[in-house]
Amino acid sequence: MTRGGTMRGNESTGGAEPLVLEYRGGYLENVHYGHVCGVDETGGIAYRSGDPEWVTFMRSAAKPIQAIPFFLEGFDDRFGFTPEEQAIMMASHRALPYHVEALEGMLSKLGLDERSLVCKPTYPLDADARDALVAEHKPQRRIYHNCSGKHLGVLSYCIGMGYSLEDYYSADHPAQKRIAAIAAELSECPVEDIRIGTDGCGFPVFGMPLRNMAIAFLKLACPDLIPDERLRQAVVKITSLMNAYPKMISADYLICPNLLMDDNIVAKGGAKGIYCFALKKERLAFALKVTDGSEDEWPIAVASILEQIGYGNQQTIDRMYRIGSPNIRNDNGLVIGENRSIFTLRQEKMG
Repeated sequence: MTRGGTMRGNESTGGAEPLVLEYRGGYLENVHYGHVCGVDETGGIAYRSGDPEWVTFMRSAAKPIQAIPFFLEGFDDRFGFTPEEQAIMMASHRALPYHVEALEGMLSKLGLDERSLVCKPTYPLDADARDALVAEHKPQRRIYHNCSGKHLGVLSYCIGMGYSLEDYYSADHPAQKRIAAIAAELSECPVEDIRIGTDGCGFPVFGMPLRNMAIAFLKLACPDLIPDERLRQAVVKITSLMNAYPKMISADYLICPNLLMDDNIVAKGGAKGIYCFALKKERLAFALKVTDGSEDEWPIAVASILEQIGYGNQQTIDRMYRIGSPNIRNDNGLVIGENRSIFTLRQEKMG
């Protein structure tokens, strides 16, 4: 695993192409550049816009992978977690009341104080939940951090394996090494080639080409491509939970639940513009990166990808346009501009 330093080759636009244009009053205001890579069931590149080999960090898009060791060891039967508590391990939650209920349930069953979590105390990302706490003069908490479910999942794995809890977030901890090995296996990116950074929550993050991220999500959606039976079964449990409890993954006004409502899709995004999703029946997977780090363009970009490949579930596409409307509105709700997806996927087959 490569640690520290600068990722060479990403200092320029690196072949990024315009993905989404923003207009205000009929004039172009912003251009969001990026890269899209789509792979088929062979792992070969089937669709592209920009550079499919662009190297970036998975950030929270890796959360389904980071949860695998817990399920791989069968600990879902050991701790008595509810399905909702298991699902929040893969979440970038908003600390809504039902999220907090699940997190507190996990803490209670593990017998842990939330000070065991390395992520810092904060208020919820959901504005209403945050405002309600502030109005009641309630303090920040570690479990309000949007990554706390992931942390509790890894702490549960450490308890089950008898590992130290003090440094569970360190890249050299056996739990993190196991996660990195699984990430390498699923993505087909050799572990020594994975770049290691540190996420905002304190966990190691994986840097790799978009093509390898797409391959990993392809295997999440099509677990028959995974030779190891135990790993395959763990992946099935994780993706089934994500589809069955999509609102545990974030909030119903955000992209992940609106994609995961479609049982044919496995999806997860991460900070700074990275988004990954895969289609089970079509046996295709995509990784996209908005290079300016914006997440606002995800719904319209994903909708465009689905339309360009002729995806059959129009309801899913409609949900993307509902949460990521092409119309730009001001604070008074008036339409004052538009977002326009302009990229064209090129079909090709590369080695």
